[in-house]
This record gives sequence, C-alpha cells and structure tokens, in this order.
Amino acid sequence: MDDKFATCSATLTNALGLHARPSVKLTRLAKTFASNIEMAAGTEGLWIDAKSIVKVMAVKAAKGVTLRLRANGPDAAEAMAALRALVAEGFADDEGLSERAESLGG
Repeated sequence: MDDKFATCSATLTNALGLHARPSVKLTRLAKTFASNIEMAAGTEGLWIDAKSIVKVMAVKAAKGVTLRLRANGPDAAEAMAALRALVAEGFADDEGLSERAESLGG
C-alpha cells in the first residue's frame, strides 16, 4: 500500500474563528483529497473527520485556537499543505465581504 501519513497545525486568525463559512471551505477542500483527513481544535480537542461538515461545524473553534490536522493516504502531504494554507489565509474570509460590497456599489 502506498499510503503516507502527514500532520500540520495552524492557528485560526480570522475574526469569527471556525464558523459556518470557514467550516464549509475546510470540508470542501478536504474532500478533494483521497486521504483520510482528521482535525482537532487545540491540544485537548477530539479528533474528528474533516470531511464531515456537521462534525467540523460542531467544533466552533474561536480565533486564536490552533487546529491540528492529520492525513493518511496517497496525497497526505498535499492535503496538509493545502489545508494549512487555507487556515493561515484566514479562509479568505474578507473575500466574500469585499465582493458583496462591490456588487452593492460600495
């Protein structure tokens, strides 16, 4: 079997933490990889399936919490790099707001 294991962590920097929109972005990205991907909030958080929107939204991690991620599968390293970048970029949370303001003429 050609499975590989990778881990990473990233701190939530967006103002509202892991609310609905970032949760959707995280799970959608996780689902693009073949690897099994799990995440935990903080050092004491339980590991959950990062491809499950219901489980990710239930985490409700606030700004400043460190998300731990781990992947097992053929594209584990790629998955960790992509998810870490997503979290580090604050889920591009301001993008939707600026696009909306532009469409309203703001």
